[in-house]
Amino acid sequence: MENERSFLEYLQHVSENVSPINFVLIYDNIGRFFEGALVTLQLTFLALLVGGLIAVPLAIARAYRKPYLSPAIRLYTYVFCGTPLLVQVYLFYFGLGQFEAVRESFLWDPILSSPWWCVMIAFTLNTAAYTTEFLRGAIETTPHGEVEAAKACGMSPTTRMRLVVLPNAFRRALPAYSNEVIFTLHGSVIASTVTLQDLLGVGRWLNGRYYLAYEGFLTAMVFYMAIVFLISIAFKMAEKRFLRHLRPREGSNLAKAQAAL
Repeated sequence: MENERSFLEYLQHVSENVSPINFVLIYDNIGRFFEGALVTLQLTFLALLVGGLIAVPLAIARAYRKPYLSPAIRLYTYVFCGTPLLVQVYLFYFGLGQFEAVRESFLWDPILSSPWWCVMIAFTLNTAAYTTEFLRGAIETTPHGEVEAAKACGMSPTTRMRLVVLPNAFRRALPAYSNEVIFTLHGSVIASTVTLQDLLGVGRWLNGRYYLAYEGFLTAMVFYMAIVFLISIAFKMAEKRFLRHLRPREGSNLAKAQAAL
């Protein structure tokens, strides 16, 4: 208790005499920022999980040019990759409620009238579209020799896809997917525009309640930077583990050339 009082006195001294930032208000409301971070992480990673599950069959259909399916999937990815995420969220949150048939449907009360679910649906469809496209590219560029070797071993098309093509594509798509995870996290700030108290929403609330200029935004920025740092570390570890075979071996000419540079 004494240590906490001394810490608060120190924060007050710094806020009043050293820094223009009111650290006392940030400290008093830090719990709200952790709650906002939880909302942000829930939206981000649930959307990535569901969107990833949707993207896998769509990417396969696009890569193998399935009749009727491929053009429809291409249209879907074009719409969601070609329009701003903010517009998509607004269409789900404000637009669907304009249709009486939607308001009277069984989905209205539990799902479509909730800002959380509207944001979740928009985020999921958006990230699924982007994931479909770069996963399609990873599937299409699977080394032909590996596919032929799987055929020579007598693998069926389903077995080849499960044991050869998809694992290969997932490994090579890791660098691109790390960017998609970070972009989805950054895009989650849009949730605050439809009343959700995510990290940015809490920052806006703090600034609005105490008539502050930037304390709330700076605190939210620090939280976002910490989350991005952890995500980057996780993906670097994953790339080191799963892409080890693509790195030049010690003693090879390429490794020597890279070391010379």
